[in-house]
Amino acid sequence: MTRPLQTNGETSPYLIVFTLWLLVFSSASQTMILSPILPMIGDQLSISDAVLGTLVSVYSMMVAIFAIISGPISDKFGRRRILIMGCGTMTVALTLHAFVTGYYSFLAVRIFAGAAGGMLSGAAVSYIGDSLPYERRGWATGWVMSGAAFGQIVGIPLGILMASRWGFRAPFYLFAGTMAMTVLLIIAKIPQPDVKRSAHRLSIGKAAADYVDMLRRPEIAWAAAAYFLMFLGVSVFVIYLPTWLERDLNIQADQIAVMFLIGGVANVLTGPRAGKLSDRIGRRGIILMACLGLSVVMILTVHVVTNLWTAYVFFFLTMVLVAMRVSPFSALLTALVSDERRGSLMSLTVALGQMGFALGGVVAGPLFAYIGYGSNTALAAVCVLLMGLIVWFFIPEPDPRAT
Repeated sequence: MTRPLQTNGETSPYLIVFTLWLLVFSSASQTMILSPILPMIGDQLSISDAVLGTLVSVYSMMVAIFAIISGPISDKFGRRRILIMGCGTMTVALTLHAFVTGYYSFLAVRIFAGAAGGMLSGAAVSYIGDSLPYERRGWATGWVMSGAAFGQIVGIPLGILMASRWGFRAPFYLFAGTMAMTVLLIIAKIPQPDVKRSAHRLSIGKAAADYVDMLRRPEIAWAAAAYFLMFLGVSVFVIYLPTWLERDLNIQADQIAVMFLIGGVANVLTGPRAGKLSDRIGRRGIILMACLGLSVVMILTVHVVTNLWTAYVFFFLTMVLVAMRVSPFSALLTALVSDERRGSLMSLTVALGQMGFALGGVVAGPLFAYIGYGSNTALAAVCVLLMGLIVWFFIPEPDPRAT
């Protein structure tokens, strides 16, 4: 039984939620900002379209590697230490964007940022899983994950405008500042939840054996596959969406900034409500419905989006459906294992998801460059649909009384 969140009498639970929200805002925003400013990065650093996506892919690969490493560490030593280490490293990595001068230096900085992102992967959701009972995790996850949506509303549009005025490095300075605030808040206010920790000796062999043991359970193997497909589909669809809008439909950078703002509003309106609804009626039906709708929207994008206003409408719908999946699916995952293995499970699924995102970045570039954006939307729709079917048919809904 997971215990409710305990504080030391001086820490407000609302401040804890805000701190995790700020973490998600900063981490998600520094990742999302790459896609809309990729054309600007390519122009300023003379990087070709076909390899621009690798700047996204290398970050995701490093997240995957370090997520696998950090999961057992957080189970052994607690989430708080991982949160402090990951946020501190991310602050330094984002500051180092000041020294980017070409493709390879940009690649190196994104590798470092990816290592930090791996430490943070699943950390906020694992903390929620440690702190709240299962029947409240959808609500809490929805609010914390709305930090990513707020990034779309404020962080990404502001970052695009900053990049347009002061160069592509400027947004990374902004998110370095907000991540530094997160470090200070965690050190000062975030307690370590009173949950059972892993009693096993920490070693590479033991961690590898634990991961293998988890993947032998069918529901976890299917959950990992679903997470992989979720990120693969999003990556293939979104990385070159701004580039397609700019080059094929002549939509300007500031107009794309407004589009991300609209998408963020959709995410904020949907995420917490979807999480709270899933607390009452279950997670799987909501996830399946969202995946079905999202696959249809994706496949229709190149056929229906012909101007700025249809782009706004379709991106709003896309973000509504994306948000409908995230909170319920994250809450569903937290109940598949016991407290002392939750960090490892979340890190494993996030790692596989980031591998999917990295693969999407590698595949998306050649598809866009040599076939056209329609091929990106078709592959993304297939991935999304498969994810929904896997969740519906192969991942059980846990009994709240047993969590």
